[in-house]
Amino acid sequence: MMQQTSMLLTGNHAAAWAARLARPQVVPVYPITPQTPILELLTDFHARGEMRAEILTPESEHSVLSACVPASLAGARVFTATASQGALLMHEVLHYASGARAPIVMANVNRTVASPWAFWPDQTDSLAQRDTGWLQFYVETAQETLDTVLHAFRLAEQVQLPAMVNLDAFYVSHALEPVQVPAQEAVDRYLPPYAPEHRLDPAVGSSWGNVVGQDMYYRHRQMIEDAMARAIPLAQEADREWAELSGRSHGVLERYRCDGAKAVVVTMGSMCGTAREAVDALRAAGEPVGLLKLRLFRPFPVQALRVALGAVPDVIVLDRNHSPGLGGILHQELKAALYGLQAPPRVHGLLAGVGGVNVSPEAMAAMVRTALAGAPRVESSWVR
Repeated sequence: MMQQTSMLLTGNHAAAWAARLARPQVVPVYPITPQTPILELLTDFHARGEMRAEILTPESEHSVLSACVPASLAGARVFTATASQGALLMHEVLHYASGARAPIVMANVNRTVASPWAFWPDQTDSLAQRDTGWLQFYVETAQETLDTVLHAFRLAEQVQLPAMVNLDAFYVSHALEPVQVPAQEAVDRYLPPYAPEHRLDPAVGSSWGNVVGQDMYYRHRQMIEDAMARAIPLAQEADREWAELSGRSHGVLERYRCDGAKAVVVTMGSMCGTAREAVDALRAAGEPVGLLKLRLFRPFPVQALRVALGAVPDVIVLDRNHSPGLGGILHQELKAALYGLQAPPRVHGLLAGVGGVNVSPEAMAAMVRTALAGAPRVESSWVR
């Protein structure tokens, strides 16, 4: 087991520590609430000589990612961070990064998107980017944030796709908790230096971003899909190896008290902690309910979800996001993933916690009971 140091860290500072341990060579960043503490700690590390990286401060998030892409294509390990409107401003370049197969890692602090203007946890910002070709992780705690940033670098560089690590604003980003910070030597073993075979180099003579014909574009998109398919077993392997080093495993998805469950709650991010308490209360009342925490959203682990939920009569999806005209994004994607099973579960979709509304364990348990008392609706239901 590797040496670790216990520190009291917020989710933001855990992300910054993970970035430092990953030894990125280029770190373009732009401050935006509630992500700014990541930038601040990284610049503190740099000022103290504890992090050898080129830290760039462009004039906008669009320019941040525009700096990340060429740095990555030149062979540098690249980290950045953003939130909310910053992620939306990057949208054009998010597509470019994945199309260029640039394995950038970005921490995104999930925050409401305007308008109206607000600063509370809501996952619509990153889920609105689900089709950009980025790997997407959702984390529950500061410890999971640190571990997942390291997993993301490893996975992104193996499949040559960028990765987004999403942590809920304030519930994770600003909440202090004890975090085990691994020794640098252990991270160096887990995450070897990035040395891509193909890179922008005058000695190599490669180029990126050329105009292509229809057939080449078609094949390029196929290759991105193939990379996504490879990412699931590689993510599982990265988690297993990290567990051997650190004693911590997070999985692609996590089952909690699902044995014998007649209903399973499915959600992502910080609501999973609340859901555990709700499940414990329901179990104590004799109600066989479990929790399935989804950590990897892109690629969507369809087969793992079908195995985990295929024999469950009822599934209750809690979405801290809202797609107007569709409802809960996870609700609809999960229904599609389970389609075609011989006896699929009834899938109930609840819009819970949208805009950062606090959902207590008691309220969550009541939501589950209400959902199970009625037939599932095609659309997602608003609940408080």
